[in-house]
Amino acid sequence: MNDADIRPFLYPRLLGGVWIDELPTGTTRADVVHITEQFMHGYELKGDADTLQRVPRQLPCYARAYDFVTFVVTDKHLAKLLPLLPGWVGILVASAEGLRELRPAAYNATVERPAVAGLLRVSEIKQFLLSQGLPGVSTLRRRDILSFLRTTRLVSLAELAHFVRRQLLARHEERLLLRAVRKAERDQAAARRKRRPKHK
Repeated sequence: MNDADIRPFLYPRLLGGVWIDELPTGTTRADVVHITEQFMHGYELKGDADTLQRVPRQLPCYARAYDFVTFVVTDKHLAKLLPLLPGWVGILVASAEGLRELRPAAYNATVERPAVAGLLRVSEIKQFLLSQGLPGVSTLRRRDILSFLRTTRLVSLAELAHFVRRQLLARHEERLLLRAVRKAERDQAAARRKRRPKHK
């Protein structure tokens, strides 16, 4: 069982909202992130061909950004992975028969404002801060904005997270719409080519 085998079992479990593959998160990428209006749930997939070497770097990035975190692993990794994960991290075990829940993800209380904001483009973060009545942010660089969010008490984590979720949802829906438009254009072009008379 590898990544490509696991994903078809995972996607049907992600009800409501959207899921995004390979979302940049801190210094790493989350394999799958399920986003709804209410929460963000990060999933890390570890198939038979993977190692656990990056887990100590991946987990803190996910813990700072996502309301829930789940590792989806094969039996091969289970014994070594368990000591690496705190009790609130969910674990799904993948096999040829599907996914078995070893333990559900619990709510993560370690989410931080800079990590959540870091999921967006800098222009989007500035848009949120300006809407909060915080002047002077339009000229700041990304690292300055994230540093400000790390120390300020003027920005609500709940309001920021809600804005981030809505932006990611809207962006993904726009991407899907654009993809559908491009597919329709390709199909129309292919149909026109088929109708053209063949010259001998």
